[in-house]
Amino acid sequence: MRIFVIDTEYRQLMPCTRRKARKLLTARKAAVYSFQPFTIVLHSPVKPNNQPMQLKLDPGSKVSGIALVATFAKRGLVCIWAANLHHRGQQIRNDILSRAANRRARRSRKTRYRKPRFDNRTRPKGQIPPSLKHRVLTTVSIAKKLLKFTPVSSLAVESVKFDYSLLELYEKDITLSHLEPKEAESIRNYAKITVRAFLLEKYSYKCVYCDDKANTLHKEHIESRAIGGSNRLSNLVLACKPCNVRKGKMSIDDFLADKPERLKAIKAKLKKGLKDAAAVNTTRLALVKALEELELPVTTSNGVITSFNRRNQGYPKDHWIDAACVGNNGSKVILDATIKPLVIKAVGHGNRQMTRVDKYGFPRTKTKASKRVEGFQTGDLVRLSNPKGKYAGEYISRLTGIRARGYFTIKANEAIIDNHSKHFKLLQKGDGYAYS
Repeated sequence: MRIFVIDTEYRQLMPCTRRKARKLLTARKAAVYSFQPFTIVLHSPVKPNNQPMQLKLDPGSKVSGIALVATFAKRGLVCIWAANLHHRGQQIRNDILSRAANRRARRSRKTRYRKPRFDNRTRPKGQIPPSLKHRVLTTVSIAKKLLKFTPVSSLAVESVKFDYSLLELYEKDITLSHLEPKEAESIRNYAKITVRAFLLEKYSYKCVYCDDKANTLHKEHIESRAIGGSNRLSNLVLACKPCNVRKGKMSIDDFLADKPERLKAIKAKLKKGLKDAAAVNTTRLALVKALEELELPVTTSNGVITSFNRRNQGYPKDHWIDAACVGNNGSKVILDATIKPLVIKAVGHGNRQMTRVDKYGFPRTKTKASKRVEGFQTGDLVRLSNPKGKYAGEYISRLTGIRARGYFTIKANEAIIDNHSKHFKLLQKGDGYAYS
């Protein structure tokens, strides 16, 4: 994966290879500007030689794919940087429901509470819930960060719409006798594609039986059609070919008799409805509108083209690969052999709740003090120089906890390490994301 470069006037230059960046840093011709994402700043001015570059996005309900593709004279269209952005919409929803439950409980106990507000509470046109708005804001936030470090000239985004009427058409096998045969066949084929896209999003693009992503995934009937199983979405999962063949007409209880925990998880997932599809549908237009405000050309594409481009080139299924294959020019994109996608996880900037409460809604802690202690805050990237003890050595990690008395916590190599603030050095302030 390439390294971002900016010049002495902080203008975006063409990303360079890791080898070249290492040489520049060793020769002291450049310095580290940002650790996450890793960016270097040159010490002397250079003449820009930027190639056309496009930022591509593949939005999802839980994970969004991001890819930077550049057009080179000799190699053509090449993906030079990629990332998978993990959203935390469900966590936001759970926090909102928890706060609402605490407010209701306080009202019923006749204790202090915020009085309910009913008058003049109309919602603005086009408003979306916070848990869904978060997906738009985090995606645009990462896009702005990349535009700050790279000479992007245009944006491309996959705008997927799950048509519920097509899902119902596939489920109930509705007849289309009132249409011409060719038109009816076209609608049925599109319904199959829509159902497949829905299942891919629901089951995170992997086999439910073995978690395999490498093999081609097929629609699998939990209760086989040969023994009366239906086409209902609650009877469909994704399975790789080996698992599909081994299961055959067996019931899922017999097939997973030796894996009770996986069986329980699959059955629980079957009951979940169209939540993920609704999330993608609700945010797709809001995301495109927000990207258009970045004052760059924005092109949209659909999931059918993305899937065709990826399959036609023989690439495995992953969010960042889907992002690279978005649009018509995604049919001839080259994936750099050295590329390893950056995993970006939205973690937020801390909790706005002033006091923790017990299960009954009563305060159990004191009011929070300042977020920053001796210049450090949870989420900051730090270097720990641990002089002695079991975990002696140097570590670079995010702060997972700070205490007012000056002792901080990090997690490194699956170990939880505590030490005094004098042994920590701040590398980069937290921006609400965890990188790995």
